[in-house]
Amino acid sequence: MLSKQTQSFYIIPSLLIVIAMGFFFKYYTGFAHKWFNDYGAAVFYEIFWCLLAFVFFRSRAAVRQIPLWVFIITCILEFMQLWHPPLLEQFRATLIGKWLIGTTFAWWDFPHYVLGCVLGWLWLRQLQAQGYAKKS
Repeated sequence: MLSKQTQSFYIIPSLLIVIAMGFFFKYYTGFAHKWFNDYGAAVFYEIFWCLLAFVFFRSRAAVRQIPLWVFIITCILEFMQLWHPPLLEQFRATLIGKWLIGTTFAWWDFPHYVLGCVLGWLWLRQLQAQGYAKKS
């Protein structure tokens, strides 16, 4: 396996691409902007968390487990949007709160979370395979 520094060479640009695309989708104003803003951005949100976790956990097992845990945690966060205690509402009122935990529950987020986690899993597999290919 490659050193963490060499693997980071591939992970960091991946994170930057996903962050840029996520913000682009979140604030896109063209054709079908509602889907891009609400659901397309959710796909990149899932991929982002998969890549970020991969920075810390890079084993073969992690490549399989990270997308599953990202899906579980984001589903929990989605259901938490049904809960409105004052502390959570204050956090949701901030920009970072909106970005991290969202504000409104939507059933349609779940299929997009699945899609994002599947794409995140494929991305992690590719990063890991790239790492092994560069080693030889």
